[in-house]
Amino acid sequence: MTQIGFVGLGKMGGNMVHRIRRDSDHEVVAFDFDAKAVKKAVKKGATGAGSLKELVEQLGPPRMVWIMVPAGDPTQETVDKLAKLLERGDVIVDGGNSRWTDDKRRSAELKRRGIEYVDVGTSGGVWGLEVGYCMMVGGPPKAVKRLAPILDVLAPETSEQSSDAIGPRGWLHFGPAGAGHYVKMVHNGVEYGLMQAYAEGFEVFDKCEYELDKAKIAHLWGQGSVVRSWLCELAARAFELDGNSLEAIEGYTEDSGEGRWTIADATAHDVPTPVITASLYARMRSRGDGEFADRVLAALRNQFGGHAVKAAAKK
Repeated sequence: MTQIGFVGLGKMGGNMVHRIRRDSDHEVVAFDFDAKAVKKAVKKGATGAGSLKELVEQLGPPRMVWIMVPAGDPTQETVDKLAKLLERGDVIVDGGNSRWTDDKRRSAELKRRGIEYVDVGTSGGVWGLEVGYCMMVGGPPKAVKRLAPILDVLAPETSEQSSDAIGPRGWLHFGPAGAGHYVKMVHNGVEYGLMQAYAEGFEVFDKCEYELDKAKIAHLWGQGSVVRSWLCELAARAFELDGNSLEAIEGYTEDSGEGRWTIADATAHDVPTPVITASLYARMRSRGDGEFADRVLAALRNQFGGHAVKAAAKK
């Protein structure tokens, strides 16, 4: 049995706590500034905490605390506060979308306090509760080994032993601090390109001379086609829920930063990334007057990650 603290109980964090408690005997102490989110986690079997201090006090040493809050200042502030509460030998895990360079800096700063740092790039969105999460891990081997029982539960149930015997398929330790989020960063850059290709293809269907059922096309492509994928399945679901023209959705698509970071690092290494770059620019364009492809992009992000969509203005 492993004990872990969880900070951040939003769409992904809350589901991860639920999966850990539902599928294992591991103990979770959960905290969020939203008291309702804490109560929900308690109903799923976690122990609630009313503050970071209370969370740390309820964990037995050596402690592990998993942070699942927005990247940037919220994550940094949480790390800074925990660093003052934790002790030598404890571990901080960042499962958000931090930039890998921030991981390297935090790891070095925490090491001086005797606290270890693990970065876990996490993919799976709102569907991870049922199908599991793909996790890309960086950090000290001993700390990752301690975290492994939690990663095993969060990974897909159909996991098989990986080639390096570190963990099951569904999570993998790639190297020192930053390596996990670096792999997740490129993963999201690739995701941008895949989504854009689907969006553009369905816009061609939208403008062609035939009356085509886009949901049926997406379902058909999922049956043996070389372009079948989970994103294609989600496209079918989006068309079924929001209609063949996605009229209720405004074609406004945010980006969370990973695509930009991927392009910047690729440029630094003289690696051309025309598809990822074009897909990022398409998202930027969508913040004007969205076309059909932009509505598809917005619908896909909503389907896999629960990202908010903007309702189209009524005509």
